[in-house]
Amino acid sequence: VLHKLLLNFGWWVNRKDSEGNNVFEGGFLGLDNIGPIDRSAQLPIEGHLEQSDGTAWMAMYCLNLFEMAIDLAKHDPTYEDLSIKFFEHFAAIATAMYQQGLWDEQDGFYYDVLHLGDGEHIPLRVRSMVGLIPLYAATTLGRATLERLPQFTEHFSWVLENKKQFAEVVGHAKFLGQHEGRLLSIVDPDRLPRILQMMLDENEFLSPHGLRALSKSHGAQPFSLQLGGLTSQVDYEPGESTSGLFGGNSNWRGPVWFPVNYLAIEALRVFSRYLGDEVTVELPTGSGQRVTLGGAAEELSRRLVAIFLDDEDGRRPVFGGSEKFQRDPALHDLLPFHEYFHGDTGMGLGASHQTGWTGLVADLIVRHGRTYPPDPSTEEKGTPNR
Repeated sequence: VLHKLLLNFGWWVNRKDSEGNNVFEGGFLGLDNIGPIDRSAQLPIEGHLEQSDGTAWMAMYCLNLFEMAIDLAKHDPTYEDLSIKFFEHFAAIATAMYQQGLWDEQDGFYYDVLHLGDGEHIPLRVRSMVGLIPLYAATTLGRATLERLPQFTEHFSWVLENKKQFAEVVGHAKFLGQHEGRLLSIVDPDRLPRILQMMLDENEFLSPHGLRALSKSHGAQPFSLQLGGLTSQVDYEPGESTSGLFGGNSNWRGPVWFPVNYLAIEALRVFSRYLGDEVTVELPTGSGQRVTLGGAAEELSRRLVAIFLDDEDGRRPVFGGSEKFQRDPALHDLLPFHEYFHGDTGMGLGASHQTGWTGLVADLIVRHGRTYPPDPSTEEKGTPNR
């Protein structure tokens, strides 16, 4: 599997990094209509779009391959060389995100940046999942792993000493008792609270049923872009797409999508593992209530699972206004796994058979080993909530 992934990785590196600066653009990356322009098509003017999500996906890809290599190195030391290769490639990509201006210090968020032929750089200030995906490129290294990989550890130290530009993304160290932990991440511990402040804001990304793909704030403040004589606009659309743009068969301008929510939960767990319980965030933003990063992951899980559960009126959000499914006992427990979900109500939208990714809800339930929502009366009896 790893060797086949190496071929795929090489294709992206060689075909979708036009300037060779470790920032990626173009290609079908999903998130169809999340931006103001079709990111898979040729721009109407001279230039290209450098993508925060595309670049972050590649950084995450590096870390995935890195983790596979260090696992294989337990059985075959030759894979240690491969772990070094992907460690350095991750460091180069993650560092390039800052060097090329994908991080906006004023807003505390990541944006796509339009590079025009005349040298002008225009950040596309759309608050969307594009700016959250850099969170996903994160992993930790413990002392036991470093001791098991002497060649990699020696190279790691050499990089920190001789390639100072990489220190921001690979140089974080934390001592927990007698154990040293290392964090490899695009988002460093100082930037993390700024992104989470927006992500966990119910007026932005946080909905009752998970993270929206686009900030709710764009309902009142749409983003507009004039390019090549054309004007494009991005506004908050929590349900089905209101236009045929980019095919019109999916919508990333407000609904909740399970795959990216699941990865957000995993990222919070990685940062929690490294930073510990002393780091807390306000959830929801502005509420005055603070939780650990692990607690934030738990709350996101709870909101996603709640899509499928009966509310206090005995209605499942996933069924929306379908009274047949809400009230008919023969149908009420037949749960569909929709493609995506309404950003405000949790109603299932798009294809109703996307078990491949919405089925991740089962993992969220099993991991926590308890009922959703917590119900002491049923937990004591070992009876799960419906």
